[in-house]
Formats: sequence, C-alpha cells, structure tokens
Amino acid sequence: MAGRVRTRVFPGPQNLALFVAEAKGFFARRGVDAEIGITAGSEEQRTALAAGEIEVVHAAVDNAVHIVEAAGEDVVIVSGGSNGMNDLVVRPEVRSYADLRGKTVVVDAPDTAYAFQLYAMLAMNGLGKGDYGILPAGGATQRLQAMRESSNHAAAMLNPPWNFVAEREGYRSFGPAIEAIGGYQADGAFARRSWAEQNADTLARYLRAMIDGLRWAFDPVNRTQAIAILADRLRIDADIAARSVEAAVGPAKGLAVDARFDVAGFENMLRIRDRIAGTRGGRIPAPGKYLDLSYYERALATL
Repeated sequence: MAGRVRTRVFPGPQNLALFVAEAKGFFARRGVDAEIGITAGSEEQRTALAAGEIEVVHAAVDNAVHIVEAAGEDVVIVSGGSNGMNDLVVRPEVRSYADLRGKTVVVDAPDTAYAFQLYAMLAMNGLGKGDYGILPAGGATQRLQAMRESSNHAAAMLNPPWNFVAEREGYRSFGPAIEAIGGYQADGAFARRSWAEQNADTLARYLRAMIDGLRWAFDPVNRTQAIAILADRLRIDADIAARSVEAAVGPAKGLAVDARFDVAGFENMLRIRDRIAGTRGGRIPAPGKYLDLSYYERALATL
C-alpha cells in the first residue's frame, strides 16, 4: 500500500521537482500517494500542519523555526530546496529606497522568512521599521495583486514567476535578496517530528521521488518538457514559465542540487531572524535544534 503524503506549496519553480514528480509518475514509482496542493500563504501552511491536514510543508524553512519558537510545535526540517530566488520588487513610480518612506510594504506573514529579508534590505538602505507600514497578504500571487490595487502598497519580495509577471507590467526590481544579504537557506521541506519518526520509510521514499524530479528537471534534455509542466501547473504563459525554469535550474541554480541543505545559509537566516526579531541578542541557537536530515540522507543513499 502506498504511503500517503499531503502537502500545500507555493505556485512557483521552487516546487518544480514536486510538479515534475507528480506529472512524470515518480511518486507512484516510489510507492507514494502524494497530494500536491497550492497554498494561499505560509500561515495557512503552518495551521494545516499543526492540525494534521498535511504531513509535509515546502516553504521557507524560517517558518519551521517560527513554529518551534513561537508556537512550541515540534517540527523538523528534513531537506533543503532553494535560495528563494527573491527580488525586492517595487511599483513603477518608485525610483529609490527613499521613495518607500511612508509607504506600505506587502509581505506573506509579518514575522517570518521573506518579510525578514525585506526588512533587512530596507534597513541596509536607511529605512527602519517605523518608516513604512506592513500589509500581510499571503503568497507572492497575493502580494503582487495587493501592489496592483493600491499605489501605497509600494514594495514586496517576489520570486518567479511573479517577479517576471511584475516586470512585464512595468514594475522594477531593486535586486536579488541574496546579493544583498548573502547566502540564505530559503525553501526546504519540514514535518512534525512525530509523524516523520512514525512514517520514516514513507518520508524517505517521498524525498527520493522529489530528488528524482529535481534531477530530471536539471537535465537540459528535459528543459522543454519542464517548461510545459510548470506552465500547465501554474497556468502561466510559456515565456514566463521558461524564464522561471531558467532561474531555477539554469546557470544561477536557484534550486539546490539534489535539494541539499545549506547549513551556512541557514545560519545566516538565523542571524537575520535574530537581528530583525531581536529575541536572542545575537546568540543564535545551534542549527541542529531544527534539523533531522537522516530521512534525506537515507533517500539520497538509495538513489
């Protein structure tokens, strides 16, 4: 009997491996009944995980840290994923960071992940938290829509395909997050520790299928099919899908090879989180508190 794994993910190429594994039957070959749904935002993902409505979350792993520290839930990060591929995107009339003073920035949730990236980039350019408003709106799709709806909603972190959609509509980029803040462990997979321990074989097989999908997507021979899979799954234009796939598996490699976890990037993420949230006075916890990569290592060893 196939092991069941339910997840809800953001609609972007950071989850290309899952979309490929779904479309090409890799989950079924590994004996996994995978349900890959689309989420409206990280708050929905965290709530669904806590309620047992999903087993695995694919999102910025800062969310896993938030769940452990703020909600007291015992979750563990089980693989890496991507560097986030985020750009700080602003409305067409915004020409400088100074133009954002008194405006509102749009975030997924105000206290995790890419919101912290945004606050850090603003702080590096002279804007403190009191210099702008914050609007929680959900995923990148919803953030872009919020920017369209009001000239006061002036900036957001957007990743593919939505940064490319915004560019086509005349929005501008102030640059990639990782160029400003350095290496960063963004997307990864995490689960409740108890579920992972009780379903270790299913989780390892799920991760094997994900890596199967990732390796397939990285193969240039499959590039045209990968673009078609992403365009179909996200219902986006082929040209936007092509740029998104290129950002993920092209020379920039937004996706980590074999979904490897970047420990140094994770430590940087923890430092940024502490600097913005100010909860530990610069003393970041040991990364191992949040990690259990044994399932990933088991998956990789059998490929």
